[in-house]
Amino acid sequence: MPPTARPVVLDVDTGVDDACALLLAATHAGLDLRAVTCVGGNAPVDDVVRNTLTVLQAAGRSDVPVARGAERPLLEHPRDARHVHGEDGMGDIGWPAPTLRPDPRHAVELLRDTCIAAAEAGETVTLVTTAPLTNIALLLRTYPAAARGIAEVVFMGGAVQTGNATASAEFNVFHDPEAAAIVLDAAAQLAIPVTMYGLDVFYDPVVATAEADELVAVGGRGAAELAGRLIQFQCERFGRDAATIGDAGAVCAVLEPEGLTTQVLPIRVELAGHWSRGRTIVDRRDWSGDLSHDPHGEPPVRVRVALGVDHQRYSALWRDTILGSGGTS
Repeated sequence: MPPTARPVVLDVDTGVDDACALLLAATHAGLDLRAVTCVGGNAPVDDVVRNTLTVLQAAGRSDVPVARGAERPLLEHPRDARHVHGEDGMGDIGWPAPTLRPDPRHAVELLRDTCIAAAEAGETVTLVTTAPLTNIALLLRTYPAAARGIAEVVFMGGAVQTGNATASAEFNVFHDPEAAAIVLDAAAQLAIPVTMYGLDVFYDPVVATAEADELVAVGGRGAAELAGRLIQFQCERFGRDAATIGDAGAVCAVLEPEGLTTQVLPIRVELAGHWSRGRTIVDRRDWSGDLSHDPHGEPPVRVRVALGVDHQRYSALWRDTILGSGGTS
């Protein structure tokens, strides 16, 4: 890795678009991917582990440790998203099974060890989460000392406007709302900066079918071919001529934060609402009279919320990085 590469850890529920995020993090020279941790979400956790190892093998990154984490949310029963991601969680594209094996540690232990090792070396890692926040909630409450090694958390989750799992809630937060609330609260207590890359920007960076075909044509069962096949799957499933890179936008935001339009805003996670459970309630009011009249008061947690994205910039960043990666199995 170049000496200036930024240390990152990804927490994933791979997932077609988590795979897109992993491919970017694994192949971009500006990132030093230290570890990947897995949680149940888009698919059951064992499928997530297999899919994650598959992606890293395609990218030629057998050096990156991968650990199995939480099987289910803290309180809820798990609800996967295979109706979006395919029965195997990664597009049912028939990719060969990986020969790589996971790290023997639990995901929370790998997160702890990686963050503390970074702190002891005088470094910090950026934690990019593209999944329900169960592992991260367990980490920050069980091993708060790990915060010394975390530069920031960039999480794909939530929405200011419309949800997708429900009309109110985005899937990752909806899947484990208690975990999301705990992470935001713990990050505020531990002075960890947080960026929310939510649905307001999630769908905007896209890759066209013709560009996916170009990636597939590289062949060799490497990163480019896999990336192209994942985009092709989405285009076919949703009947469109382009597909979002989804979670990969959160990795783009680490590489090129100037591509996001953001605002630091107060936020709460709705835990009790029958119709709105899992909603991220982002407070955009600007008049102190309303705030002082509100019986709930102003939320104590503030995060950097993505409100707009240079979608062409992020699409090109993802496509060009993977096309030029040369990663092979």
